[in-house]
Amino acid sequence: MNVPATTAASPPAASHHPRRLGIDTGHEHVVYLHEHSPVCRSEGFGAHSRLELTMGDKRLLATLNIAHGSLLAMDDVGLSESAWRVLQPHAHDRVTLAHAPSVDSLAGVRAKLFGKSLDDTAMHAIVRDIVAHRYSNIELAAFIAAGCADHLAVDEIVALTRAMVDTGERLHWKQPVVVDKHCIGGLAGNRTTPIVVAIATAMGLVMPKTSSRAITSPAGTADTVSMLAPVELDEHAMRRVVECTGGCMVWGGAINMAPADDILIRVERALDIDSSGQMVASVLSKKIAAGSTHVVIDIPVGPTAKVRDASEGKALASLLTQVADAFGLHLHILLSDGTQPIGRGIGPALEAHDVLAVLRNQPGAPADLRARALDVAAAVLELGGAAAAGDGRRVAAECLASGRAWAQFQAICEAQGGLRTPGVAAYRQPVPATRAGIVQAIDNRRLSRAAKLAGAPSSPLAGLTLEVHLGDRVEAGHPLFVLHAESPGELAYASEYVARHPGIVTLEDSP
Repeated sequence: MNVPATTAASPPAASHHPRRLGIDTGHEHVVYLHEHSPVCRSEGFGAHSRLELTMGDKRLLATLNIAHGSLLAMDDVGLSESAWRVLQPHAHDRVTLAHAPSVDSLAGVRAKLFGKSLDDTAMHAIVRDIVAHRYSNIELAAFIAAGCADHLAVDEIVALTRAMVDTGERLHWKQPVVVDKHCIGGLAGNRTTPIVVAIATAMGLVMPKTSSRAITSPAGTADTVSMLAPVELDEHAMRRVVECTGGCMVWGGAINMAPADDILIRVERALDIDSSGQMVASVLSKKIAAGSTHVVIDIPVGPTAKVRDASEGKALASLLTQVADAFGLHLHILLSDGTQPIGRGIGPALEAHDVLAVLRNQPGAPADLRARALDVAAAVLELGGAAAAGDGRRVAAECLASGRAWAQFQAICEAQGGLRTPGVAAYRQPVPATRAGIVQAIDNRRLSRAAKLAGAPSSPLAGLTLEVHLGDRVEAGHPLFVLHAESPGELAYASEYVARHPGIVTLEDSP
């Protein structure tokens, strides 16, 4: 006797009332359930489980945390601020919970952790899942760790770069030459980009500059420029600015170019990691996605910079060139002095004040920032064909001295939404020299750490101003640098760190 086949009915999905808890978890989506929630027992949910939330046609992947006590009812699901912004539930909406689908690309991450190579297909799968927010912060950290310490081969970096470009927007421009520049970083201050953009576009080049927020530094270019003009422009607004002025200075994250990079940067910032392979993919993917054809990359080299010595700088330059060649990108590398900070300000607003001083040709403008900006601008002008070989610095200097660069900078800022005046922090504390001497060394890393403890870049007026440079003779009591903070607590944090690290600025005895 034939018996009709039957299938067991799937249990109904658990339905919960969404509650906004007001907990800021950054960009990671986090949800909360009561420790005795029936769905935790029936579905086997536990702390750090990955869940899929469904509300109507909206879906969200999130990490689960378990709440004890009376914070949540049994049928509540608490939402972090980022999760709430995605779902935007109304009063009577219900949310269903289920295990998140398995993420097959994690097999590639595990393989890389054990030393296996990732091909183009595997790298694209990983990056697609990262962009789709299928990775938790822990899984993102595993991927970042797998590529550290030069564990990515050139073909893997090319694959990562291509995947990062392919999973976001890519801009195209009608001009055959589109210039750009980038500084590898690790050097406090050194905010040359706004000056270079003003000079290059004043001389007729097209330079749609997109920049990142800070990763491990007290300020990224986008953080500093945001003190002077709006930077969160969408693609339409960015194109309008470029059409009007020939250039722009915007935050790349607002245009969805290489979005995986911004996701990875947030975790790299927490880990204080910026490995060479991922750095190359990060830098070049943004340049390629922005439609750049000719790019100048500045690599500061110094014992406390990101790149420690000339051999490391040459190796990074070679890696950048090899990957750029795979995409037909014209690259020019500058190996520059990274032994000390550039400019006086370290922190978004303080660096913006330096930029304005240079552009306005003010008598007290930092001479080293002016010189470094002219060096980079010269390379951009020559690479882009706006100056003959060897003549770029003269052309750049004349453009700056004549006021053309300042007029152009104002035009770009106005087109982006209006020129702003940077503010100043309410709390300041000088750090004086304990004895007389000559400045022998300045620790970029610890100086940047002090600026971050003072609040930069999240408190944009915070940071520090450097009052000395290498070779300066100082007397006892003369300020070596001045801490700037927006609250007494942040000033105290930075001061305590400085007191524990008296060698941030090293003095040698005067002859």
